[in-house]
Amino acid sequence: MFTGIVELMGTVIEYKPYDDTESGGQGVSVTIGNSENILGDCHIGDSIAINGICLTVTEFNKDSFKVGISPETIKRTNVSSWKSGELVNLERAVSQEVRFGGHYVQGHVDTVANMVSFIPEGNSLIFGFKLRDSQYNKYIVEKGFICIDGTSLTITNVDDDGTFYISMIKHTQENVIMPLKKIGSEVNIEVDLTGKIIEKQITLLLNSQFENKDSTLNNYIEKIIDEKVKKYLGK
Repeated sequence: MFTGIVELMGTVIEYKPYDDTESGGQGVSVTIGNSENILGDCHIGDSIAINGICLTVTEFNKDSFKVGISPETIKRTNVSSWKSGELVNLERAVSQEVRFGGHYVQGHVDTVANMVSFIPEGNSLIFGFKLRDSQYNKYIVEKGFICIDGTSLTITNVDDDGTFYISMIKHTQENVIMPLKKIGSEVNIEVDLTGKIIEKQITLLLNSQFENKDSTLNNYIEKIIDEKVKKYLGK
């Protein structure tokens, strides 16, 4: 679990496909450098979010660490665009001592979005994004949470076509990678888990009501239909 409060910007120093003998799959291994400030309490198997992706530390030294990334994660995220020398957002998994300043972030990226606009507004920057996979548009709501490349942000507006906007203050601009990106760049998106949970619970409830012919919902629907039929027949 993460907060979406970026601790550090690290640097990709190696990106290479897995050997079959190493993983038996078609994933990649990535080594992140300039990470000394978050590795003082690191252990093999710890979780670190890189651009919002929860990944497991497989090797580390004083200044760098290595992770393995599966094919599923590569398909869901912007990992395939990472290059040596590129900066990435880093956050360690939360501990009992961490003050929860962002929102609940799993590090399970849902999809990617393209940056479609970039407008200064005073000391802030207004960024616009469009999701690659439109089925996630239903979770994008004004004043709702969203995690973009591992940064906890608030959605300020949503257009009818699904384009959504966030406002970034000067402090955040100086501590995350987003202002370094160009129009058209891909970013990792994790929508707010709360919306998914609510949708799932409502779906389960409605299904159970429909499956039970004596349920409150079915009785109510039958009552409405009876009233409409009587009205239509003039009774």
